[in-house]
Amino acid sequence: MGGVKTTSKRTPPSGERAARKRAAIVRAARKEFLRQGFGVGMDQIAAEANVSKVTVYNHFSGKEELFIEVVGDALEEALGESMRAMVERLGGVDDIREVLTATARDWVKGIGRPEVLALRALIAAEARRFPELGRAWREQGPDRFAEPLSAALAARDDLDIPDMGLAVVQFYALVLYPHIVHSAYGDRLDEDLAERLITTGVDMFLTYYRA
Repeated sequence: MGGVKTTSKRTPPSGERAARKRAAIVRAARKEFLRQGFGVGMDQIAAEANVSKVTVYNHFSGKEELFIEVVGDALEEALGESMRAMVERLGGVDDIREVLTATARDWVKGIGRPEVLALRALIAAEARRFPELGRAWREQGPDRFAEPLSAALAARDDLDIPDMGLAVVQFYALVLYPHIVHSAYGDRLDEDLAERLITTGVDMFLTYYRA
């Protein structure tokens, strides 16, 4: 009678030293992904991070998990602080129009950062060969930030939103998607048009969902 095959769940290293190595790996991976594409070898990433390939695999199960971390790290740098500020302000008594407008301005600035644009371009270029890249972007971007945005909007007494998932997509579409579409072609909206898209987009959103 054969033995039962068991698998053990990988536990990434912990502690301050491990955290520094993990951060170095993520920085190196971002650099190498943007320089060579998703086909870059893990050994090249390890060399750039000045760690062994074994160390990379101690922290990440494979290249897909590492890429997800790279995308999440870049989007956290670009959007995380403004999202947390928005959640805090919407939980208080701040004017909702002012908060959403300021947040949208920060988001537009964040998604226009060179490293974010470069990652989006990489995903678009490699999507046919590596469809998991698009999934990583969706999970670390729109899906990840939808949860706190939904919770913050749902807590407002001055809004009536029956379908929160739809409302979040509509908000993205009004204030972010025009910039994403233009940036995909290497173009950038002029500042006046960008500002009008934000302010009128917020007004349209609030006009529809005001309680």
